[in-house]
Order: sequence, then structure tokens, then C-alpha cells
Amino acid sequence: MVRLKKFILVAIELFQTLLRPYFAQTALLSRLYYFLFDRSFGYEQQAILKAKLQYANGKGIQQSSSSLLRRNIHRLEKGLIMRPRRAIFALDYIKETVDVFSLAVKKANIEHSDLVWANSILKRYFEVCDQAHPIVGASFEQYRQIEHAFDCQSLPYKSTDKVQHDINIEQLISLCKSRRSVRWFESREVPKEMILQALRAATEAPSACNRQAYEFMLIEDEQVKRQAANLPGGTAGFSEQIPALLAVVGDLSAYPFERDRHVIYIDSSLASMQFMLACETLGLSTCALNWPELHKLDQRAANLLELPQYKRIVMFIAVGYALEEGEIPFSNKKSPQALLTYPGKKNCD
Repeated sequence: MVRLKKFILVAIELFQTLLRPYFAQTALLSRLYYFLFDRSFGYEQQAILKAKLQYANGKGIQQSSSSLLRRNIHRLEKGLIMRPRRAIFALDYIKETVDVFSLAVKKANIEHSDLVWANSILKRYFEVCDQAHPIVGASFEQYRQIEHAFDCQSLPYKSTDKVQHDINIEQLISLCKSRRSVRWFESREVPKEMILQALRAATEAPSACNRQAYEFMLIEDEQVKRQAANLPGGTAGFSEQIPALLAVVGDLSAYPFERDRHVIYIDSSLASMQFMLACETLGLSTCALNWPELHKLDQRAANLLELPQYKRIVMFIAVGYALEEGEIPFSNKKSPQALLTYPGKKNCD
């Protein structure tokens, strides 16, 4: 029976291999192929639909933040710094921005700093835009009804005023070389305060329209942590001794359009890298644990961590103090020349 099942699976794979060149010729045939032979994207498609519903139900607000407010305020900021700046801009979304700001200020759990930033940018926008325009004028009247007096201002600033640093390229490369995927840790607890310190660096990572639609879920329950550590590929043999385990989770409900479905992976990966580098400066070692797109595995992880389907795991990160005698794979890296390519040219080196 086992041999027969294996034979059938091999035959099906051979059949699909022969068909793929034909189904790959057009987008319509490709969709038909996956409908008939491979349901790999079905779970993700369902997650995206649920995310759109959640976005609509929340009117662009998620828990302690609003992706819609953050996006639109960032768009206003970009309009304010434009050279030359137009006398009137943002006509297609200024009312939407004031509407969501009005909703956000009524929410007790929205981060205060977000409201400070939004209020500061809206105030500046109405100061520089011609309020004689009917859309701008009407939006300003609505804004005046909800304007809050905050203690501080969060406004665009000149490049010369940005935070200065004293790190040179060699120091940065040394830090990057020091950060390696460590799999053997000491059996001592990682203080939560150190995790929060490293997350300070993660919050400074670039993010599409500053939405930061991700979270770092620290799994504290030991039984849940052991189960979660065995879910990613490549953790066999060392999963039982991971001191701290974080799940990096992207929130698809921050985006109303399918075109943005990959942003959670880009943004959360940028933040994860800064988090891991920050851990290195604190004397902590990390290991990024790969998370493949397997819907059965996604379901198991979502059930274990009590995640709605529209919240997608991007990766897990193991954190701890490196075991001194524990070895690290050499993992030879590509050269800068191999990474740098040029459009329209073939590398001959």
C-alpha cells in the first residue's frame, strides 16, 4: 500500500511537470493550474479577504494604532516637504484623514504619540494650504471641532537636524559579522527589558507609509514555546533549549488592497534585522527561523498562538546568551561584486 501510494504521488508529479509549461503561458492558465492541481495559495487568499473585511469593519483602525491614519499623515508629510510645495494638495484624501483622526482621538487605546504626530501635521497642513478651496475649507472646519492641544510637536525637519551618530562603516560591518545565527544558548533567562531595548531599534526601521503593520510576539508560556519552536523548519535538535522565542507577525488588515499583501514581509523583515543587530550590541545572540508558506503549518501556528487568519507569521526569532562552547556554521557570504548587478548587462566577472 505504501509503495502504491508513493507510485501514485510520483505519477501525479510527473503529470504536473509535463503540464506546467502550457499552463505557464498566460496568467489565466496559471490561475487555472493552481485551482486544479495546487491549493498552496488558497489559505493566503482567504487571509487577504478576511483582512479586507477586518480593515473595513475597523475603518482603518487596528488595536492601538491606525494604519490609515499613519499612512495618510505620512502622505501629508511628504506633501509638506515637497520642493516646491504646491499651494493645494491632498484633496483626494484630506477628508478621509480628518475622519479617521476624529475616530482615533475617541479611542482610549490609541498611542498618544501617534495622535501628537497626526495633530501636528494636520495643523501645519491647514496653515499652509489655501482654505478658500471648498474641500480644504470643509476639512478644516471639521478638524477645528476635534483639534486637541498637545504638549509637543512632531513636524518634518531638515536633514541637518537629524540624530547624529559616530559609527563608521568598519564598525558597522564588524557588528554585522558578529551577528550570526546562534543555535546553542546558555540556560538563563533573557530579561524582558533587553527585548524592549532591542525593539527600540526595530521601531526605527523604514516602513511603507510608516504603517508598521507588524508585531513581535514574545512567547512566554513554556509549553507553547516548546511547541512553537518545533514548527519552523531547521530547528530539529536545538529547539528545546531556546531561552526566548519571538514570532514576528504581520497584520494584513492594515491594507485595504491586494497590491500591498507583500508589504508585511518587507517591513517586518527590515525591523527584524534591526532588532537582531540591536540584540548583538546587548550581548544577546539570535537566530532567524525560516517560515515557509505551508497552509497546514500556518493553521497550526495560528491556533497555537491564537492568531486570526489575517495575521500572518513572517518568521520566528530565537534569542539568548550564546553558549561559549557552542559552534556556529561558517556560512560563507557572497562578495559585494556578486550582489551588485546592472540592468541590461550580463556580469562577465
